Parts: sequence; C-alpha cells; structure tokens
Amino acid sequence: MKPDAPLETAEIESLDHEGRGVAHVGGKVVFVDGALPGESVSFRRLRRRRRHDEAAIVEVHRPSPDRVAPRCAHFGVCGGCALQHLSHGAQLAVKGRIVSEALERIGRVAPERWLEPLAGPTWAYRRRARLGCKFVDKKGRVFVGFRERGSPLLAELAACEVLAPPVGGIVAELAALVAGLGIRRRVAQIEVAVGDEATALVLRVLEDPSAGDLERLREFELRHGVVLYLQRGGLDTVRPLSPPAPALRYALAGLPAGIGFAPTDFVQVNGALNRAMVERAARLLAPGREDRVLDLFCGLGNFSLPLALRAGRVTGVEGDAPLVARARDNAARNGITNVEFHVADLAAAAQEGAWAAAAYDLVLLDPPRAGAREILPVAAASRPRRIVYVSCHPGSFARDAGILCHELGYGLAAAGIMDMFPHTAHVESIALFEAKA
Repeated sequence: MKPDAPLETAEIESLDHEGRGVAHVGGKVVFVDGALPGESVSFRRLRRRRRHDEAAIVEVHRPSPDRVAPRCAHFGVCGGCALQHLSHGAQLAVKGRIVSEALERIGRVAPERWLEPLAGPTWAYRRRARLGCKFVDKKGRVFVGFRERGSPLLAELAACEVLAPPVGGIVAELAALVAGLGIRRRVAQIEVAVGDEATALVLRVLEDPSAGDLERLREFELRHGVVLYLQRGGLDTVRPLSPPAPALRYALAGLPAGIGFAPTDFVQVNGALNRAMVERAARLLAPGREDRVLDLFCGLGNFSLPLALRAGRVTGVEGDAPLVARARDNAARNGITNVEFHVADLAAAAQEGAWAAAAYDLVLLDPPRAGAREILPVAAASRPRRIVYVSCHPGSFARDAGILCHELGYGLAAAGIMDMFPHTAHVESIALFEAKA
C-alpha cells in the first residue's frame, strides 16, 4: 500500500469478478480489495487506471452481516482464495447473480427456472493445482504456493486449507524438501494430482537432480506417502521417481474401475462436486436406451461413461489425443462397449469425420473458458431435443446461450451455478437447453 495515498471512505455496492468490492468515488469506479457489499470502509488507492482505480481496505466501519473470519492465516496475501471473508451462502448468492447478469447482459436470455446451487465440501477439496516454486535469494529460502493477490510474487505458505490432503498439510515440508536439494534454484513448479488412492506431485525441474537429491526425494515419498514425478521438459518427459507408480483414479457411480488419469491430465478439481455434477447432467439430459448422445470436449470420459450406462450410444469428442486414449482405456476397464471416442479440434468451425455428420438425440457440452461458439452449429445440426451445457466461464456461457436461443432454435429451460471452487471468485454453471417446437 502506498503510504502517501490519502485515506478515503466509501460505500461498497457489489463485488467484481475477482471478488473485490466495487465503489463509486468522485465519479470513478474503485475496486477495493477485501471489502464486501453493503459495507462502509476506509481505503487507500494503490493503482490509478484510466477507467478505474484499485485500492486496499484499511478499516471496516460498518461490516456486512455476511462477513466471517477467514479460516486461513494466509488469506489476503495468498491469491489462491478471494472470498474466505464472505459466508458460504453469500458466496453462492454472489455467483448466482454473476451468471444471471451475464445471461441478461450478454446473451439477452433468462432461464425458465433456476436450479438449486450445487455445493459440496468447502475445505480440503482441491485435488488439482499448480504450485509455484522459487528459491528467493534475498530471504535465503524456498517458497512454494500460489501467487500473492495482485502480484507476480509467490506467497509463502505454511499450509493450505483448500488443497486436498495430504498436500494441504505438507506445503511447508515441500518447501523444505526443495530447499535441501542441490537444484533448489532449478525447481520451477510443483503440480498436484490427488486420486482416491494415491497422490502425485510433479516437480518441474530445469536440471537433472544429483544422486543425493534423488535420495532426499525418495525419502520424502516414503515419509509422506506421496508419489513424486520429475518433469525435465514437455509433458512427454514426465517420469515417476520410483517406477512403477501406482495408478491415479477417481470413483464415479456405476463405474467399477472409476476414471483413471495421468498426473498432468485435466480433471475437475472438486471430487465430491464432480460426482454431483455428473449426476445432475445425466438427470437433465435424461437419456433413454434408444438415444444417441454426443459428448463434446469429453476429456477422460467423465460424462461419456456415466451417460453410456443409460443411453443407447455415446460418442465422445476431444481435442487432446492422450486424453482420448485414456478415455478409451477407461471405457475398456469398466466394460463399457456402447461408447466411441474421436480426436478433433473443436475450436474449428468446419468438422470432418462421420461423427460430425451423424444425428444425435442429446448433446452435452463441457468446453474450456473460451466456450463452444465454433462447434455450436455442429452440436445443433441434427436438432437434438436437449442440450446440456457445463460452463466454467459466465461470459462465454452467456454468449453461447444467446446463440443457441436466438440463432439455433433452442430455449433455456433451466440453469444454475455449481460451486466447484469454494472461496474463490471462479464461477461454474450448468444449463439445459430444449429444442423449440
């Protein structure tokens, strides 16, 4: 905080998409980090921009009834969470308003009904993460954690309340491990992947460890019951420290072998919420034994395989070839034969292959943050009677909802938020579109 910035007061009106309080002072928007809607606060401006200023809270004069004490000692410094000072119920309400306002403003559409928010565990839920790692010469020690809030610097963490066990409780031990290595300055990142029976930590190393380093790493594996991997270059260089490494998997209802994944694969970060999300998607889509289902951006088969238990035939399409290979393996291990997977660039407007020309009764979309704009005409080409859209970005979802409703002949029957990332400003949602008569 700039010591020479004058102390100002303001009434906080709302939260922005990063979880900062929004105020209007002297005709200009000011984002006040740490402030909540309805509060009267004192603040100091940190950065002045042309359209808005950024500020930090100094004192709360009239607290919001939804303000709570943050559970984590690092909250406010660490950028991993933005909303620990807001009650969980209020977090859900804020996220619901974000989706509703995006649909109205960007998509010019509103759902016929709102679904109850999907929520799960709010602590120790995060099974996938990328932690920065850096030896800081000025302080003479290694930092492991997320970036500081509003800064490129790493926060120094002793523990993390949202990372799944055992990782959340051993962040300080990870920093001590790296600090004791000869290549302490050459470890850039630690990727976390927690399965139901095993935990993998991928160390991104810019130099090969020495024999002594390898001994220390193996001792850490044994002591903490984790599996270490080393990544010297691209994803094809990821190797277990002590092969053969135990397989990573997570359970889904009806799949005896679960969903297997590699330590660097994309999986939904909140395991309990993912199970609830898959079940809600299946109920909304409601496939029958004669239905042909298209699952776009299918990944490892997270939706495809549960849907195949209810549908006649499921076709999954994904742009990442290794994910498709593992989706096929997951189908085989679970004995599911009425599903097929294809590799295709779903960001391309033109699609080739028999899957793109086939007719489907139902479609599921689970795109990345950029949304599914290019593939929507293909998804709607055979006039499926229902489309379920799973979104991780309100803006792209609202845009695509507008296209489906105003250009492709669908109505927005239902929508709701899913709290995949509690205590963060990240908003996920799910929606059901139905073909208009």
